[in-house]
Amino acid sequence: MKKILIGFITLLSFNLNAQMMNTPQQVVTNLFVATDQQNWQLVEQIFDNEVLLDYASMNGNPATSLNPQQITTAWKTILPGFEHTHHQLGNFLIEADENKASVFCYGTASHYLTDENGSIWIVVGSYDFELIKHNNGTWKISSMKFNFKYQDGNTSLSEKAMNKLKGQ
Repeated sequence: MKKILIGFITLLSFNLNAQMMNTPQQVVTNLFVATDQQNWQLVEQIFDNEVLLDYASMNGNPATSLNPQQITTAWKTILPGFEHTHHQLGNFLIEADENKASVFCYGTASHYLTDENGSIWIVVGSYDFELIKHNNGTWKISSMKFNFKYQDGNTSLSEKAMNKLKGQ
């Protein structure tokens, strides 16, 4: 009986931990961890089949709907060109019902690349995410909007990172 009880508690604990790993906040956090680790397969799994991606406040380009592969293909043209990237998130505000969630958070992205004009480019802003819950219980990001506040450091590092990748 004791073994059955321990097995049941272990199973219950595993199920609760799995559910905690798939909260809207955890999904958003996992997106940035996977991005910094350049785990593009995981990044693609975190996104829904179609994502409204909006960086207009930073680059002036209009929001556009993309599939996960199109997003990672674009991100691969710059992010691997840095020696390191680090996204830091905080101050999460979440509204959710059973099938939809909205997540707001602050974000700071540090990009490191050795350069004679400075090695750090920092971008600061906030994010608005929309997530939907699929039938299997998995939350997926369906919309990602970046709200640019400011940048600091060597702002030419992005161009250097892209040129570095083109030269490979």
